[in-house]
Amino acid sequence: MSEAQTLGLQELLRVSPVADEIARRFQAAGHRLALVGGSVRDALLGRLGNDLDFTTDARPQQVLKLVKGWADAVWDVGIAFGTVGARKDTPEGSFLIEITTYRSEAYDRTSRKPEVSYGDTIEQDLVRRDFTVNAMAVDLPGRGFVDPHRGLDDLEARVLRTPATPEESFSDDPLRMMRAARFAAQLDFEPAPEVVAAMTAMAERITIVSAERVQAELNKLLLAAHPVKGLRLLVDTGLADHVLPELPALRLERDEHHRHKDVYEHSLTVLEQAVDLEQDGPDLTLRLAALLHDIGKPRTRRFEQDGRVSFHHHEVVGAKMTRKRMRDLKYSKELTEDVTRLVELHLRFHGYGGGEWTDSAVRRYVTDAGPLLERLHKLTRSDCTTRNRKKAAALSRTYDGLESRIEELREQEELDAVRPALDGNQIMELLGLKPGPAVGKAYKHMLELRLEHGPMEHDAAVAALRDWWAAQQ
Repeated sequence: MSEAQTLGLQELLRVSPVADEIARRFQAAGHRLALVGGSVRDALLGRLGNDLDFTTDARPQQVLKLVKGWADAVWDVGIAFGTVGARKDTPEGSFLIEITTYRSEAYDRTSRKPEVSYGDTIEQDLVRRDFTVNAMAVDLPGRGFVDPHRGLDDLEARVLRTPATPEESFSDDPLRMMRAARFAAQLDFEPAPEVVAAMTAMAERITIVSAERVQAELNKLLLAAHPVKGLRLLVDTGLADHVLPELPALRLERDEHHRHKDVYEHSLTVLEQAVDLEQDGPDLTLRLAALLHDIGKPRTRRFEQDGRVSFHHHEVVGAKMTRKRMRDLKYSKELTEDVTRLVELHLRFHGYGGGEWTDSAVRRYVTDAGPLLERLHKLTRSDCTTRNRKKAAALSRTYDGLESRIEELREQEELDAVRPALDGNQIMELLGLKPGPAVGKAYKHMLELRLEHGPMEHDAAVAALRDWWAAQQ
């Protein structure tokens, strides 16, 4: 037995009670059931979780009848594509199960949705799958290994190949080209040369796939263990030109005197360094911000008279570009605004030179970052990619100083939710105003005083408000 087969056997034995139980139900009804695809691949890699994928010759309505009464929950949201979902609770834990009827699917040249037709054999089903490492199955309950496309060999070699020709596979579903990049990032596998060639030749076909499906694959890639590997594949094959064009646009021609960094390589390094700073698992918000933080540079690049290269206000331009791209990819409003805000703020730290942080500056930094402060800390630290160790150490010390100042000020005053000493109702009562723009202006003025001078006593705040109002009149 190979190491992969040994790991696979151990993993299958772990899930065998639930897998064999459901397989016997299908067998008794005259149907075949097999563990398939990613579940078999992950079992062979020793990383099978409690999400199990099965394939069967039973049609979806028959599958529903067989799992009802056995599973603890059943859902049919994917039944139009031949998939039934279920949850089975056992002493070993809860298993999330998907059972899909043998099928083949293909796009026409203009459709964004696959046309589904059902097959009659597991071999038919496996040949339509994306990569050979996902085209293996374990027949249940007998546990016969089905591998018509030598997926085990490719798994051992850590290579991504397609069961059919890459052109046929990617023509059936162009999203598989992005999956190749995703699996490179997740599994640290290398796509075969013919796969890369087909991705490059067919990159434009990705445009028929819906933004939602593209976004889902991009997220999985970014949250993987090796996101930069997957992103390089997207850029090198031209896929990024269609799904994330701001990334390849960062490959600016360097001036002959090398007066500015390679922005593309810098951005990938920032992403890697941000990943290293994560503490509670992969953070999509942070990773997106790290990747996109400099996308405003190409539009703002200027060659100055002294020979230097400038990117004035690239953080402002980049924030607008980030918002547009994330909207185009159908990201949620909350995630879009968080990533956009981080891009906008990523240079704020450098606006304070050698670290002359007044209390007012610290308050404004914390208030502007709001709940994104910890992510902004990580993004700012990651943004230092200089090879000059002395300069890097100095920047790190300066940021250490800022974080210390924030903690010192937190101990002295309410820093995480800075509010003026007077709220809107008090302002209206003191000035005899009704709700309207004047109240908003007064509130903003009092907030500015709070940020500039810190907490105020009530009487001092009332006097400051009346003075401001008198000046307005």
